[in-house]
Amino acid sequence: MRFVLEPLLQPHQVEDWCLALSSEHASWRPGAETAGWHARSVKRNHQLERGSPLHAQLAEQLQSALLAHPLLLAAALPVSIHGVLFSRSTRGEGYGSHVDNAYMAGGRSDLSFTLFLSDPDTYSGGELVLEGPADEEALRCPAGHALVYPSTQLHRVEPVRDGQRLVAVGWIQSRVRRADQRELLFELDTARRAIFKRDGKDEVFDLISRSYTNLLRQWGE
Repeated sequence: MRFVLEPLLQPHQVEDWCLALSSEHASWRPGAETAGWHARSVKRNHQLERGSPLHAQLAEQLQSALLAHPLLLAAALPVSIHGVLFSRSTRGEGYGSHVDNAYMAGGRSDLSFTLFLSDPDTYSGGELVLEGPADEEALRCPAGHALVYPSTQLHRVEPVRDGQRLVAVGWIQSRVRRADQRELLFELDTARRAIFKRDGKDEVFDLISRSYTNLLRQWGE
């Protein structure tokens, strides 16, 4: 299951972040330096150096925003958010087909996220393509929106044709590692919240809450 946080950052926050990142000239490194051995040959972008003060500041703000978003909490059931990177791609740069490593420095990668910082009208190309068994989905979200998708999925970033694509990416370790189980729990949680809003704490709400809680107890880590 993939979902979009609409929005994660407000327009004034996006503007401030883009201005700060654009002013940080000396701290950008080739993205291939952080890729796994199998992905280095297809990764062509630049990333903000993780040791820079700006990276620490923005990564902390991003993690706080994610952990305050109700949809992320319900759908991802996060234990930790880790490995945040700020990526810049200009003409000809992209990231070929790959699957994210199972374990990053900060933990297991159950879900991946991309926070779009550049307005889609300011660049062409650069689509995030999620590859499935039968088809592909090419996505470009508005600035401030974040796309969350299973880390098990093959994906790529098409080469930028014009302009600059600025994003933040990272990974989530979930309490429930299997995507199908997370989806079922999310559906049960959505249903019980709708019932509570409509009818209050009735018998149906209690039964669904019992199922949700016991499945989370069974599947959670």
